[in-house]
Amino acid sequence: MDENGKRNYEHIHALDLPLLNDDLKKMIAGEMVDLPTYNFVTGKREYNGNRIQAKKGEILVLEGIHGLNDMLTSEIPAEQKFKIFISAMTQLNVDDHNRISTSDSRLIRRIVRDYQFRGRDAAETIRTWNDVTDGEAENIFPYQENADAIFNSATIYELSVLKQYAEPQLFAIGEDQPEYITAKRLIKFLGYFLAAPGTEIPNNSLIKEFVGGSCFKV
Repeated sequence: MDENGKRNYEHIHALDLPLLNDDLKKMIAGEMVDLPTYNFVTGKREYNGNRIQAKKGEILVLEGIHGLNDMLTSEIPAEQKFKIFISAMTQLNVDDHNRISTSDSRLIRRIVRDYQFRGRDAAETIRTWNDVTDGEAENIFPYQENADAIFNSATIYELSVLKQYAEPQLFAIGEDQPEYITAKRLIKFLGYFLAAPGTEIPNNSLIKEFVGGSCFKV
């Protein structure tokens, strides 16, 4: 909890680090591990029978904003880790003089994902967006030079696909709400794009994390 009594999901100590490292060591040793899931709606940890056991030679992928921070996996030897920095670095411009904000593209991604899978409306996502960007400045950018590789996750087509999911949520924000100004700006921004169906996206695309239908368990 932060100083205002709000949940700060971006802080590294929001994670149960001793449990995480204990489970990681067990998986590396080939032991069976019962993996918990965090329920964003109830705010509680749940065990739903998700038991896994790593086979010899398999690669374990650990994803999250603290992935480049050695504190996250402090009990795992450095030679057993390969760090990849994945960031949505938008490459599109509105015209010759105005580029598309990477921050806006990421906010739209989050609005779609939060509504689809985390039980939050667009107003709540916008309301907590400053916490997210503050968390980046504190938890990601200071460690990005630790990465062994950098990967750009932005796609040219994603805003056309996300548009049809985000717009209804943004239009639902009333003029009397503090988030209305941001919603109105994002609606105008999305007006630059024609909507495109997400059915043509390959099921292994990262964009499926936001719209659903991924072949990966995300």
